[in-house]
Amino acid sequence: MVIQAYGVHQMGEALKPFEYDPGPLREEEVEINVEYCGICHSDLSMLNNEWGISQYPLVPGHEVVGKIGAVGEKVKTLSLGQTVGLGWFSRSCLTCEWCVGGDQNLCLTAEGTIVGRYGGFANKVRAHHGWVVPLPSGLNPQTAGPLFCGGITVFNPIIECGVQPTDRVGVIGIGGLGHMAIQFLHAWGCDVTAFSGSQNKEQEARNLGANHFINSRDSHALKSVENSFDFIISTVNADLNWNGYILALRPKGRLHFVGVTPNPISTQVFPLIVGQKSISASPFGSPRNVMKMLEFAARHHIEPMIETYPLENVNEALEKLRQGTPRYRLVLTV
Repeated sequence: MVIQAYGVHQMGEALKPFEYDPGPLREEEVEINVEYCGICHSDLSMLNNEWGISQYPLVPGHEVVGKIGAVGEKVKTLSLGQTVGLGWFSRSCLTCEWCVGGDQNLCLTAEGTIVGRYGGFANKVRAHHGWVVPLPSGLNPQTAGPLFCGGITVFNPIIECGVQPTDRVGVIGIGGLGHMAIQFLHAWGCDVTAFSGSQNKEQEARNLGANHFINSRDSHALKSVENSFDFIISTVNADLNWNGYILALRPKGRLHFVGVTPNPISTQVFPLIVGQKSISASPFGSPRNVMKMLEFAARHHIEPMIETYPLENVNEALEKLRQGTPRYRLVLTV
């Protein structure tokens, strides 16, 4: 059998049709017939080897939605024809303290879906069944792909950091991650403030569920909300006035990062000590939290805002992502 994909043989190339033989299906694996695959900024990072872990040929794609086309002989949890999703991870050891404790996303030997293996810009993709999650009824398969990376990235801290429905929260950035964070936190019951340097996004932020909007380029506006928030999540890949955001936290407040800052974070420690405040960060979520997120999204009718492209137009879609102009996630149809 041959899998048809789009990939590159070296850094800097445009994606081209690429075929490979995946070999026999492992006994604990499933094969997904890909129907949709989101495009994430991490795909660009891997194509450019920004993290030094890329291996070529490289087939991106880790926001996969499709139907189970084949199952290994030991797979009992999934069945043929079932609609499922696959995110950043495709396998973990299942025996370390993190896997056994339900934090498989923290497994030190976890396998990335596009790290050293071929991803979802293809008609088929394989993964260990433990990382393949069924879509609940009521969730739109066409828009669900970005939930498996961007969505879980912003939902995971809600669970892991113990965000309460009565909390006052801030979301820095209204983009691919931030627009989903606003929806989740609003549905969670929180009082949500959106921070953005684009004043023209205020109405859209409010439509997504933000109760308040702060122009983050206005230092006076940021100062006006000192001692206001229990939790602030930063979704941007930028260097900002982190001291200002720490001052915006209430006592015991937390500034949490899911966006990667270009430079080390520099801040005064004294405001952290005086207010018993903290700075934290988190990666993608465990399969358990992915399932919680999907059920929550289905119940509250939450979905990413997407633009779709056919798989053969993947280079056009990637260029739009490079320019930073999607509103807000891109999805390939296979």
